[in-house]
Amino acid sequence: MQSLFQILMLVLDIVWFFIIAHVIMSWLINFQVLNLNQQFVAQIWYGLNRILEPIYAPVRRILPNMQGLDLAPLVVLIGVYALRIILVNNAAVFY
Repeated sequence: MQSLFQILMLVLDIVWFFIIAHVIMSWLINFQVLNLNQQFVAQIWYGLNRILEPIYAPVRRILPNMQGLDLAPLVVLIGVYALRIILVNNAAVFY
């Protein structure tokens, strides 16, 4: 069962990394540091969008429209962190 705990923590760490990378990349694209006309940048950007959009979509339906400010990544990051706290506090179940 300890393996299950470690796998769940690994998955949450990967999701955390993807969300942080997506947020930073969106800032760099908006401030024109990165250009989507470059094939490598575009592939990474669209790949991250395809991975994270199924996670963001339900959150976006619940949140009110903020006129260009997307709070879905923040809400998902808080959710991931909350899941990590729940798993760590209940780690005894996995041992």
